[in-house]
Amino acid sequence: MIYKICTAADWAAAEEAGLYHGAAVDKRDGYIHFSTAGQVRETAAKHFAGERDLVLVTVDDGRLGAALKWEPSRGGALFPHLYGPLPLATVINTVPLPLGDDGRHVFPAAIDDISAA
Repeated sequence: MIYKICTAADWAAAEEAGLYHGAAVDKRDGYIHFSTAGQVRETAAKHFAGERDLVLVTVDDGRLGAALKWEPSRGGALFPHLYGPLPLATVINTVPLPLGDDGRHVFPAAIDDISAA
């Protein structure tokens, strides 16, 4: 599984359209940025600090085919990048990504289970 953090408004538009074309940064870079379970917390802290009204989208990366590339990014770590729109049929789950009292995003327990494996 791979994960995408996006605004609730962007996700609502994707659900209406049947495809997710990415956020402004994705469109600028030419691919949709994703994170693994072990990367997604740092992604939230680095790129979405303090932002409200976010959702965490869980995607079955095995269903994305050749459009998904694993490329070096932050510190040389491999990150999943999707070259093309995200078909909603590959989405496993979407959940709100609220801010906790400490100002950090609160992730579902399932992420902790996956990233610890």
